[in-house]
Amino acid sequence: MSKRVLLIDDDKDLLKLVSMRLKSDGFDVASADGGRKGLAMLDSFQPQVVVTDLRMDDIDGMAVFEYVKANRPSLPVIMLTAHGSIPHALEATRRGAFAYLTKPFDSAELISEINSALQAHGDTDEESSDGFCARIVTRSPLMKEVLAQARMVARSDTSVLIQSESGTGKELLARSIHDASERADKPFLAINCSAVPESLLESELFGHSKGAFTGATKNHDGLFQAAYGGTLFLDEVGDMPLGFQAKLLRVLQEREVRPVGSTTSVPIDVRIISATHFDLEKEVEEQNFRKDLYYRLNVVQLTLPPLRERRDDIPLLANHFLREQAQSKGQNPKRFSAEALEILVSAAWPGNVRQLQNIVEQTTVLSSTQVIPAQLVQNALKMDSGEIPSFAEARDNFEREYLAELLNITQGNVSKASNLAKRNRTEFYRLLHRHHLDPSEYRGRRQA
Repeated sequence: MSKRVLLIDDDKDLLKLVSMRLKSDGFDVASADGGRKGLAMLDSFQPQVVVTDLRMDDIDGMAVFEYVKANRPSLPVIMLTAHGSIPHALEATRRGAFAYLTKPFDSAELISEINSALQAHGDTDEESSDGFCARIVTRSPLMKEVLAQARMVARSDTSVLIQSESGTGKELLARSIHDASERADKPFLAINCSAVPESLLESELFGHSKGAFTGATKNHDGLFQAAYGGTLFLDEVGDMPLGFQAKLLRVLQEREVRPVGSTTSVPIDVRIISATHFDLEKEVEEQNFRKDLYYRLNVVQLTLPPLRERRDDIPLLANHFLREQAQSKGQNPKRFSAEALEILVSAAWPGNVRQLQNIVEQTTVLSSTQVIPAQLVQNALKMDSGEIPSFAEARDNFEREYLAELLNITQGNVSKASNLAKRNRTEFYRLLHRHHLDPSEYRGRRQA
C-alpha cells in the first residue's frame, strides 16, 4: 500500500536528501521547492502526510498549514523549523499541526513521526485494501464514518434506510453494501419509486399474469422475483403512494408476492435497501408515510453528508470526474485552474455530487484549453442555478469564445487571427491577454 508524503522546502539540497531517504524507506514522495508549488500539488498528488519547512521565501509553512487546515482538515502536517522559529512551530502544533522537528534533524526521527501520523489519521486512500466502497471517492472523516457503518451492516441481511439529500450518492452506497454482502453474486436491482406511476408500480414490483390488463400479453416477473437471492433498492421510497405502502408492507411481512391478475403467491428472497431525501420520521408524524412500514424499512439508518459538509472532497471528486471524462473520450485529462478550484470548493452545491459531476462535464466540453478557467466554472454554476448572466458577462463570454475559435481556426497564428477579426495585432494581443488565451496552445492543433 502506497504511503504518500509531500515534502515542501525551499532548500533544494535538503529536499533532495530527505526525498531520497524516504523513498528508500518505501514512501511515495513528491517534493516542492516552495510553498506555492506545494499547495498546487495537493490535489494532483493527494498526499497522506505533508512535511513542510516553516521559513520559506514565497509562502511560509504557517500559510501552508492554514490552507491545509481549512481545506483538508484530516491531512496531518509536520513542521520543520530552525531554532529561532520554534515558538511559531509550537503555535502551529497548538492549532492542530501533527508535530514539529528542529533542524538539523535525524531522518529516522522524521520517518517515525510520519509513520505515527499515518497511524493516527488512518489510511486515506480512496479505497480500502479489500475494495469496499471502491466506487465512492472520499477522504472526508464524515464519509469515512458512514462507510465504516455501511461496511458493518453489509455483513448482515438487515434492511437499511439511507436518508440523505438528493445527489449525495445513495444508490452508489446501496450498491457498495450489496457488493460487500453474501448476496454479491446475485442481482442488484433498483427502482425509483417517484418515477413510476402508481398504476404501474404494483406490476413493476410484483409482476403480472398474462391477460391481467390491456397490453399484458405474457407473464411478467416483477423486481421482487427478478432480484431473488439479491438486493432490491427502493429509491425515493418516501414518494411511494400511501395506498401502495400497505401492499408493500404485506409483501415484506409475508415474504411472498402475488403478481397482478394471479391467484397464486410466489415466495421471495431479497434484501431491501431503501432511500429517501425526505425526513421519513416527520412524514410518519404527518401521516404521509405508514409507521409500520417505516419501522420495517428503518432497521439500520445511514445518512450521507451533503457535499457542503465535505468540502475537502470537492477537488478530489472534480479531478476524478475529469479523469472519467478523458478516459471515455480517449483524451488526456483537463485540469481546473487554482482559481476555478477555489470557486468549486466554496460553491453552495444544492445538488450535491450529482451537480458537481454535471458542472465538470459541462466545463470540460466548453473549455478550449487544457486548463479550465475560473470564469467558465462561475458561468456554469450560474446557469446551473438558473441565474441569467449580466450583459457584460455575456459579452465577455462571447468575446472569449470568439477569440478561442479564431485561434483554433488559424492554429494559433496571431497575424491570421487578427486579420480575420479585422483588428490590429497590438489590440488583438491585448484581447488575448485579457481573456488569458495563449496562442501557443493552439499551434499544431488539428481542427475538428
